[in-house]
Amino acid sequence: MKLLKTIGLSFLGMVSIGSYAQEFDASLQLRPRYEYRNGFKNLMPNGVDAASFVSQRSRLNLNYAQEKLKAKLTFQNIRTWGDVATTSTSDKNGIAVFEAWAQYNFDSNWSARIGRQVISYDNQRILGEIDWAQQGQSHDAAVISFQKNSDKLDLGFALNANAENLVAPTTPYTTNYKSMQYAWYHTQFSEVNISLLLLNTGYEYAKTITDVKVDYKQTFGTYLSYKEKNWDTNLGLYMQRGKSSGNDVNAFYAAANVGYAVTSKFKAALGYEFLSGKDQNDISTDFKSFAPLFGTNHGFNGFMDYFYVGNHQNSVGLSDAYLKLTYAQNKWQFALIPHVFSAPNTVLDASNTKMDSYLGTEVDFTTSYALQKDIVASAGYSQMFGSSTLERLKGGNADNTNNWVWVMVNINPRLFGIK
Repeated sequence: MKLLKTIGLSFLGMVSIGSYAQEFDASLQLRPRYEYRNGFKNLMPNGVDAASFVSQRSRLNLNYAQEKLKAKLTFQNIRTWGDVATTSTSDKNGIAVFEAWAQYNFDSNWSARIGRQVISYDNQRILGEIDWAQQGQSHDAAVISFQKNSDKLDLGFALNANAENLVAPTTPYTTNYKSMQYAWYHTQFSEVNISLLLLNTGYEYAKTITDVKVDYKQTFGTYLSYKEKNWDTNLGLYMQRGKSSGNDVNAFYAAANVGYAVTSKFKAALGYEFLSGKDQNDISTDFKSFAPLFGTNHGFNGFMDYFYVGNHQNSVGLSDAYLKLTYAQNKWQFALIPHVFSAPNTVLDASNTKMDSYLGTEVDFTTSYALQKDIVASAGYSQMFGSSTLERLKGGNADNTNNWVWVMVNINPRLFGIK
């Protein structure tokens, strides 16, 4: 603590400009999570046992602010308990930089932020932080922002490479997108919030052994939300066009959710989500499966991550009808969320016969308890009741018990602040 305060004071001294009022604070996050995986992401095959482990996120957040300048630096270490280097003098997992950005406010309306940063909008379906994942998600980007009253406009730009190359590499960059540009606009009319997104992402691919090309895919659409008294609802509509690996992209997404506060403590919501896919007997080269790209996909389509969390890409799409029941009492929160999944496009069995579209039903239960302001304990239980069609897509055995249990403690103390 004393060392951190010394670093903070030294930092303030170095960046001191004139008589600007300055602030510096440091906070810590420790987040261990136990998981029991017995059919998580995929149906359990016969003859194998469930996995259990503890992962942990450890973060140090440093924030600086003065009249026109803000800066943030976040270090993190992500590990599985017991996963250590072979020598006691080094850490196999290492320290990584999660955020490292500076923001300059030109005036009361315009600002620019540059560096590694979280890019998150609306319900995080297309662009989100993915906070559930211990490593999270951030982008190396420049974002120009305008805000006046309820009108907000962000323009973002990013360019990625593996190294400081002297000439263009002959192998494609596949770690992430090669380049990204987007425009996000938000406004409000009475109780209605409207967001518009236009996102252009470029991905490299090898057209030939020595010819590297970049194809660009456009994701565009709107997110609407409305809230008044006990009712709230939201609607998302997006399309994808462009090229991917030399082939045309033609995909779309639609989702709606309606919620009602039965009492001040109990709320019920009904929702539906549709992501386009491609028939397994479709011989065209077009990409017809919608990709949520950089969204917080764990928060959608069931917590067991059967769909769109590092999987189910360029597949038969997904139809997800769900009910969400939440209850809050003092420091406790509870949620029960059943999902009914089906495939909107054709799935074929081993003899090329069309299978039933029903994929399965997942039931998620979560609870959390705030021990104090900066310590929250939470836990969850999920179970997938899969079908033979889900078996065909995922493998494994739907007749096995497929469930998942997790317990997590999130500790977020503010270490100190200097003004």
